[in-house]
Amino acid sequence: MKGINLAEEAHAVVLLPPIDVDTAGGASSVCFSMENYAHADIYIMTGVTDAAPGTITVEECTDLTAGTATAIAFSYYAETTAAGDTIGNRTTVANTGVALSANDNTLYIISIDASQLTDGYPCLQVEWSNPGGSTIGCMLAILSGARYQPAGSVTAIA
Repeated sequence: MKGINLAEEAHAVVLLPPIDVDTAGGASSVCFSMENYAHADIYIMTGVTDAAPGTITVEECTDLTAGTATAIAFSYYAETTAAGDTIGNRTTVANTGVALSANDNTLYIISIDASQLTDGYPCLQVEWSNPGGSTIGCMLAILSGARYQPAGSVTAIA
């Protein structure tokens, strides 16, 4: 087989199932551990929006409860055009995050290496704040570079 079989070579974590982020008053993803992985690509997808869909920030956390969380700088790639599959160049933002495009059907891919996290903060959580109106969205993390790759999938959220 050529290419990447994500089901066997990576680990997928549903961080936020599709919801109307505005109705929810913003959203926090589940907190997940990078302890056994070298890299995370976090996919944030929006559907129909009727106003500014809000801001995305990433927090490093001391544990899976996100009890002690600190916003961090991160890099992302974005597809905000009508074309649907022309991802832009890597952009780095401060810990204040990125304001999402008001266009419908956008994709953002946040790219984080475990080595970027502060010692004692092995977990990550994504915050979606300040939606200005109804915005359908969801989040998915693809973890890769497993320290131990068993035959089955091992949880990163428990």
